[in-house]
Amino acid sequence: MRILMFGRGVIATIYGWALEQAGHEVEFYVRPGRATVYGRDVDLDLLDARRGPRGRPVVEAWPVRYREELEPDHDFDLIVLSVAHNRLTDAAQFLAPRLGHAAVLVFGNIWSDPLDAVAPLPADRLAWGFPQAGGAFADNGTLTGMLLPSVIFGTLDGSPSQREKDVRQAFRDAGFRISERPDFRGWLWLHFIADAGMHSQGLQVGSLSKMVGSRPAFRQALLTIRELIPLLEARGIDLRRHRRGLLLYRAPVALTSAAFAWATSHIAAASRSLSAHSDPNAPEPYAIYRDTMTEARRLGIRVPRLEAAGTKIASCRAGS
Repeated sequence: MRILMFGRGVIATIYGWALEQAGHEVEFYVRPGRATVYGRDVDLDLLDARRGPRGRPVVEAWPVRYREELEPDHDFDLIVLSVAHNRLTDAAQFLAPRLGHAAVLVFGNIWSDPLDAVAPLPADRLAWGFPQAGGAFADNGTLTGMLLPSVIFGTLDGSPSQREKDVRQAFRDAGFRISERPDFRGWLWLHFIADAGMHSQGLQVGSLSKMVGSRPAFRQALLTIRELIPLLEARGIDLRRHRRGLLLYRAPVALTSAAFAWATSHIAAASRSLSAHSDPNAPEPYAIYRDTMTEARRLGIRVPRLEAAGTKIASCRAGS
């Protein structure tokens, strides 16, 4: 399969590498002039957990191929669209006249209605997924991160189409387990409020990396997530369909915060994923906090912990 990764962010790079390792032809679309800035190789320092619970270290210079123009008559079979949630619509508008015959995998956080977020793209060309990887680029350009053995997929309504099944198969070919989520819209929004809780705490203490091993930090994050659950219901999500996903946030916080603190201190994949997020000025965490707060206010949902976090975050940003 010929695959185009849209952009060269962390997720696109990690999965682009994994898909190419499986024999797929992978290229990256980047803005004009960026290919020269990025250079021919990506220096990888990954923990690949597809190869056992402790993971396999991957340290290599990976040669990549770029293109800075995308003509409508290209021959890609799949475009992987993995950008920040607040950039999805702009990316979809750019891609709409340049799809060729490709399917598009929307692969990441979404906070608006998924179909609205990528409205310029035809619904019958779309597949919906979520990565199970993380990391960050260091100042020297090295991508430090981790890759889990499963990838999450789902549909907004009904069973996967043949096009969606083909996309899943590409990831199976790359050694990933496929984990299906019914009511993918609700699952995406549940994940988004979980990110909002974690990132709001990370923004207060400096970054997610500073939460590693900290029970108090995870306690505050989990309590914030708990108070955001009514926001899902206000948006029309049937919480009964997400009982399993909500268990973690409804369990006794003393237990769950201790579990998170232990996992991020003792499990390599968890530690590496969180530790890589060390930039206090990264824009996406603030955008996730801001857009969650905006929606809570719009719907009249009380979120006192998130409100209080906002005061601290504003103070931190003013002092930076």
